[in-house]
Amino acid sequence: MARLENSSRDIVEFAANGGAPDALFELGLIYASGREGEQDFVTAHKWFNLAALRGNVEAKRYRLELSREMTKAQVAQAQKLARAWIASH
Repeated sequence: MARLENSSRDIVEFAANGGAPDALFELGLIYASGREGEQDFVTAHKWFNLAALRGNVEAKRYRLELSREMTKAQVAQAQKLARAWIASH
């Protein structure tokens, strides 16, 4: 039997594609911390924003804290990415 090699990010992204708030929040944590690669605040903000929109209260706090570390252009880019994700899901 073939062994599948998946990172936890791959598994969480699969779950997040269904819009599960906790999975969306977990992706935000992965990108904000750089746990499985380089930190990416824009992508982390996108996932926190989507999780917050789906009712994850903790994501709202993380999104706010993260936005304080970002430029206005980065926040705008993250919001654009979140809107694009919503449109495609």
